[in-house]
Amino acid sequence: MFARINRFFRQFFHRSRTINNEPLNRVSLIVIVLIDIFILSNVFSGLDDISRWHISPTEAYPCYSQWQNYRNETNKNKDFEIIKLALTEQRDNFSFPQQAKQSRLGKVSEVCLSYDGIKNKLANTENKKIIQNITSKQSKISNLDQANRTIRNQYDSSLLEKIAGQPRNQSINVVGAEKAKQELNENTRNIATLNQENSNLKKQLVTKPDSSTFLAFLKDSDKLTVVEKGYNKAAFWYPSIQLTLQSLFLLPLIIVALLVDKFAQRRRYGLVSLISWHLLVIFFIPLILKIFEFLQIGIIFKFIFDIVSKILGGLLFLVNYIYILLIPLIGFGIIKLAQKVVLNPKSQASNRIQKSRCVNCARKIRNNDSYCPHCGYYQYVECPNCHSMTYKHLSYCRECGYSQESNNSE
Repeated sequence: MFARINRFFRQFFHRSRTINNEPLNRVSLIVIVLIDIFILSNVFSGLDDISRWHISPTEAYPCYSQWQNYRNETNKNKDFEIIKLALTEQRDNFSFPQQAKQSRLGKVSEVCLSYDGIKNKLANTENKKIIQNITSKQSKISNLDQANRTIRNQYDSSLLEKIAGQPRNQSINVVGAEKAKQELNENTRNIATLNQENSNLKKQLVTKPDSSTFLAFLKDSDKLTVVEKGYNKAAFWYPSIQLTLQSLFLLPLIIVALLVDKFAQRRRYGLVSLISWHLLVIFFIPLILKIFEFLQIGIIFKFIFDIVSKILGGLLFLVNYIYILLIPLIGFGIIKLAQKVVLNPKSQASNRIQKSRCVNCARKIRNNDSYCPHCGYYQYVECPNCHSMTYKHLSYCRECGYSQESNNSE
C-alpha cells in the first residue's frame, strides 16, 4: 500500500513539472504557478456565488429569528418591543422575500410572507409618530437622569460649603445646596411625568387594531410550529444543497480537463497536457475541500453527532475521534480510486510500451533495456505459465498469452 502511495505522489509531481518528460525551466514554472493561482481564485469565487444560488434557511424563513426572540423573551414589555422593532428596522429587509422568489432557487415560507404583510400594515405613519414621540421623551428622561446624577455628586460638597460658611462666588460647584435640592426634585417630577406619558403611549400603540393583529399572529403557536419545523428542515439540508450545487459547478470543469488531458497525451501535445493536468488538479482541490467542509457541518456530521449525544451524553469530543478515524479511510478510498481511474498502471503501461517508454516514469528507453536508465525500474516480470519474461502491468504474456492478472496484483 505504501509503495503505491509513494508511486502515486512521484507520478503526480513528475507530471506537474515536466513537458514530454522534460523538466520545466524556472520561468515556465513561475508562469504555470501564476496561472494556477488565478484560476483557483476564480474557481473559489464561482463556488461562493453558486453556493448562494439557493436561498439559505434564514432567507427562506426570515420571520423565524424574530419569532424565536419574541417567544423566549421574559420582559413584560415584550409586546411593545417587538412592535417597536417592526417599526424601526430597515425597510429593505421587507422587499427580500419577493426578490428571492424571482431570482433564486428555493421558496420563502408562506407564513413568513403573511407575517411580512401584517408587519407592513403595522408600519404606518401614525404608529411611527408614536414611536418617535416615545423615543423623544425617553431621550429627555435620559438627560434628566444624567442631570440628577451630576447634582447628587455635587450636593454633598455644596452642603459642606454652606455649613462652613464659604461664599457662593468661591464655590467649585455649579449649583448651590438649596438650588440643587430644588432642581433635583423638579427633575424627578418631570421624569415621573414623562414616564407616565410614555407608558400611556405604549399602551395606545399596543392596543391599536394593527398591533393587536400583529401580536395575535405572533402568539399563534400552530403557525410558529410550522415555521420552526420548516426552518430546522431547511437548516438540515442546506449544506447538502450547497455541496450539490458546488459539485455541479466543478464536475463539468473536471470532465473537460480530463478529456483534454487524455487527448493531449495521445497526441503528445506536451504543453497542453501539462496545462490540462494542472487544471485537473486545481478543479479537484476545491471539490475535496468542500467535501471535508460538508463532513464537518452536513448530514453525516449531524447523524454522528446525534448518535454520540444519545449514547454518550456530554462526551461530544468523541465525534472528533470518529472523524480522525473516518477521514484517513476516505483518503485511502480516494487514492485507490485515483490509482484505478486516473493513474491506472495498466492503461498507462500499454500506452508507454507501444511508444518504447518506461512503464514507471514514461521516459524514452531502448527496446532491449531491462532497467530504466532514468528511474532504475525493472520493466519485466516472469510469466507463471511459460516462465518467459513479459512486460509488467499488461494483462497477458507476450509469449504464450497467459493471463497475468494474478501476477500484476502482487
